[in-house]
Amino acid sequence: MNRELRPGQTARIRVWDRASGLLREVFEATDRLYEAPNWTPDGRLLVNGDGRLWLLPADGTGRPQEIETPGLPDVNNDHVLSPDGATVYASCDDRHIWRVPVAGGAAERVTKDDGGMHFLHGVSPDGSRLGYVRLVPEGDNWWASATIHTVGTDGEDDRAVTTHPGPADGCEWTPDGEWILFNTEQFTPGQAQLARIRPDGTGLEQLTSDERVNWFPHVAPTGDVVAYLSYPPGTTGHPADLPVELRLVEVGAWGRPATLVKLHGGQGTINVPSWAPDGSAFAFVEYPLGS
Repeated sequence: MNRELRPGQTARIRVWDRASGLLREVFEATDRLYEAPNWTPDGRLLVNGDGRLWLLPADGTGRPQEIETPGLPDVNNDHVLSPDGATVYASCDDRHIWRVPVAGGAAERVTKDDGGMHFLHGVSPDGSRLGYVRLVPEGDNWWASATIHTVGTDGEDDRAVTTHPGPADGCEWTPDGEWILFNTEQFTPGQAQLARIRPDGTGLEQLTSDERVNWFPHVAPTGDVVAYLSYPPGTTGHPADLPVELRLVEVGAWGRPATLVKLHGGQGTINVPSWAPDGSAFAFVEYPLGS
């Protein structure tokens, strides 16, 4: 399941600065495909690569260093940090969510064998619950049912937030805990758009409605803007290696997004929350191909 770079391809970890609108490079890899930055409170980026977890300085002064995680199965690009930055929750190739200390240490499984697959995307502002996508495949169709669930960080009290088979993905709480943002094909089959819903499953509202395919809404810690990944019209799912856009939209002005960056990427670019803790910047990965 671990993704690899194509011949001549690089994984370029970058940061967009909100005040200036400028981009800066943090790290460029030619030997390993890194994905999905999370931002730690102390100014580091957490990424995955080769099925492992890595930390590197967000200011571009160092290389990724592997976190020692004995007992942790290979991770994918669905991982989040606890609000205090001390714990990583990660989805693994066994289709379960695990936790491990950011400083390194033994891993513990969170989710139970309950008949579903668990793909993590968010943690509640108080750190007590995880938001994940629950997949219940039918034969080879993994996306036959993809619904949003929350579960306690102790693996107890699993709750369905959406019941429509969707498919839905990318669930993430707003900083005030009042909403969960996500993307879903519920409104237009085959075309993901952004939506929000109350954590108790009420108040479903479609947020974007355009010709593009929109995924992974990430709310700034300031609560006023949302960054998301926008695919070309007609895209199925959230594949890699396409011309995509990172867009920013003000909360309440959902129909007027601004394109911040055009890049070669998709899968792995911003699958998980990637804002700096103060909302001043967000990190992403692009995957340019050599000439």
